[in-house]
Amino acid sequence: MINVKDKNQERQIRHKRVRKTVSGTAKRPRLCVNRSLTNIYAQLIDDEKGVTLLACSTREKEIAAKVAGKTKTEAARIVGEELGKRATQKKIKNVVFDRGGYLYTGRVQALADGARSAGLEF
Repeated sequence: MINVKDKNQERQIRHKRVRKTVSGTAKRPRLCVNRSLTNIYAQLIDDEKGVTLLACSTREKEIAAKVAGKTKTEAARIVGEELGKRATQKKIKNVVFDRGGYLYTGRVQALADGARSAGLEF
């Protein structure tokens, strides 16, 4: 019998393993990335209080208008730039990047590059 690997389950295992060491604070929140087949989501999280400081995704009306007709990678970069702008408005400059168990390529890398270009440091 052929054993088929469940890629999402393996990703969740990687994410749990990383989360044992990666944690966000109020001064340096965790930039958590989640992607679905059609959208990408990013949050800045303070793990000490268990609070999401701010969030950004392709499902928001203003961002959905910007990403209409673009590829998923271009949309991820726009989300990263918007998240970076919102973070600098809240005076957040340093973050800990949590890629959520995803490989650092494609949309995850584009989101990170967009956030860096908007002024976030990680």
